[in-house]
Amino acid sequence: MNASTPRRFGPSRRAVLAGLGAIAPLGMLAACGGSSSSAADANSTLYTWISNENDRAQWQAFIDAAKEADPDFELELEGPSYDDYWTKVKTRMSSSDAPALLTTQAARAHELDTLLAPLDELAESAGVDLADYNEAMIGGMTVDGTVRAIPYDAEPMVLYYNKKLFTDGGLELPGTTYTMDQFLDNAKTLTSGDSYGLAISAGLVDLGMSIGVANGGIPVTDGALTLTDPKIIEGLQFSFDLVTEHKVAAAPAAVDSSPAAQQALLNGNVAMHLDGPWMYQYFLDGLGEDLGVAIVPSESGEAKGLIQGSGFGIASNAKDKEGAFKQIMAITTPEVIGAVANTRGTFPSIESQEGAWAEGKAEDNVAAVTALARNGEPMITTPTWNEVVSQFAQSATDGFHGNRSAEEILSEIQAAIG
Repeated sequence: MNASTPRRFGPSRRAVLAGLGAIAPLGMLAACGGSSSSAADANSTLYTWISNENDRAQWQAFIDAAKEADPDFELELEGPSYDDYWTKVKTRMSSSDAPALLTTQAARAHELDTLLAPLDELAESAGVDLADYNEAMIGGMTVDGTVRAIPYDAEPMVLYYNKKLFTDGGLELPGTTYTMDQFLDNAKTLTSGDSYGLAISAGLVDLGMSIGVANGGIPVTDGALTLTDPKIIEGLQFSFDLVTEHKVAAAPAAVDSSPAAQQALLNGNVAMHLDGPWMYQYFLDGLGEDLGVAIVPSESGEAKGLIQGSGFGIASNAKDKEGAFKQIMAITTPEVIGAVANTRGTFPSIESQEGAWAEGKAEDNVAAVTALARNGEPMITTPTWNEVVSQFAQSATDGFHGNRSAEEILSEIQAAIG
């Protein structure tokens, strides 16, 4: 995955990947021109986030792959930067000349509920089996019992590590099984002086949340916040304790801390860091054959992923939903998803195309990612999630400095927003 599918619930991934291409906001692509109120024109435009050249290249990869099957296929792109998208999409898709197609993240599907048309009957009429797509992602795209977007990726959070540091430390390499006790022991062994066992980011959906979900916790249940789920609290407290009690990680900065954590892994200053498959190529370019990938540690040591991803939906006010659905299916066929997975790095939402993503990657790394993707829970949120993330950001520093517990912080957010 690249910059067009930014890391959910925070800008950290974009901060790194924006540097790979032009970072000046593109706003609306010049090729889009003005929008037409006709159904045909509406169906030929996709409203999405376009922050930089990497975003544009990502979406163009879907178009180019669809053209391989149908040279007459056409799809224009329109949209603001990622940061502006979630506000502007509500205005743009409510206008009389709105595009018929739009993108959403699974975690935002509930937020965009009124904008996204149900797709179940359209899929059935077209002979499309939604069971072919990643189960967790379909779950994430389901709102009020109906699927609102067709996912093109399924990205589990994974644990990146430096194989050389593990080997030099006399440690067994982690992989598709990894317990929390093993993880902590490894982190302690790999911590010395200014070098730490791992780097932690301060975002809510990071190591603590991933471990909580791996242990069976659920932060949102039936559309309501359940941040005080004991396993979610325990997972977040564990991440706090790694800094305050075990001292195997430095306290992350109050501002977006992922870029610094990512760089620390690349520089060899830390041995481990949690991130998404979208960072694989970036880390591979820096670490080469020393790049390792393991599952998120858990009490049982078994793989259970926290899965995020994006997909394509139809505007609820689209005049020709059948025609719009044909456009979506053209860019979400197995062949197209596989082609984009191969060239752009998105972990595919269709299991048969995982080989396209795996091409050229180390077998043990691929095994860890696929284990998490095939056995995971979608990161489902609520319409108030931005407020949740904002409140956590204000309290995270207290947690990572031992001033407040995870239970205190999450209980306060739950009471204020839940």
